[in-house]
Amino acid sequence: MKLHRPLLTLCSLVCLLSPCTIKADESIDSLVQQAAVFDQNLQAAEALACYLPAEKADPNNVTVLLGIARQYRHLMADASDPEEKIRLGKLGHSYALRAVSLAPNEAETHLSVAISHAKMSPLLDNKEKMEASSQIKTSVDRSIALDPTKDLAWHVLGCWHQRLADLGVVKRTLARIVYGKLPDASNEEAVQCFKKAIELDPNRLIHHIELGRTYAQMGMVPEAKECLKKGLSMPNKGKDDPEMKKRGLETLVGLE
Repeated sequence: MKLHRPLLTLCSLVCLLSPCTIKADESIDSLVQQAAVFDQNLQAAEALACYLPAEKADPNNVTVLLGIARQYRHLMADASDPEEKIRLGKLGHSYALRAVSLAPNEAETHLSVAISHAKMSPLLDNKEKMEASSQIKTSVDRSIALDPTKDLAWHVLGCWHQRLADLGVVKRTLARIVYGKLPDASNEEAVQCFKKAIELDPNRLIHHIELGRTYAQMGMVPEAKECLKKGLSMPNKGKDDPEMKKRGLETLVGLE
């Protein structure tokens, strides 16, 4: 498969930066700490350059596996070619699954699987979307059951309700096939999930914007505008923030 030039450069950078073995004077903890700094600065290639040799030395390190899964999701967001997006998404998903197998009672591992599915879902056909939706729900429910204080888990669950509440006829039929019945999803539940996410972390703009988009879907224009403007006024901090702001602005313009 031919990669676009920016991806070739990025992949080459990872290969150049990632040694096959850890240097004698460099511990796994040191690599993980370095990776965390790059991760915080949204430098996925550099973070991988630290995480990958750490994973080679300690393949059962759940923190490392989750870190690698997250970097592949970030690279997926930067990729422009759909096939490359799917490839990177599957890589991230595979690392998330490994983390779940090693730490099935850790909420973060199940959340990583749910997010990986959610990232790939827009690139799938309708039937695959419904199958991914079912897997998202299973994983995020497990994550929340293990730790209800993770705002991103409530966000993912809110998105699940929001998307399924707005299904067309064809997707509703597929949903009945995949789930065995029409899923119990509603905009009202989405609102409660996003409000919970905001309660847990009011400084994450994606919660405010998705709450606003849900209100817009419900025809609650004043509430939608208030939440959207709140989210759009906040500074970008997360990898998804610029794209989320773009969606939020599109929704807000449509309400004017």
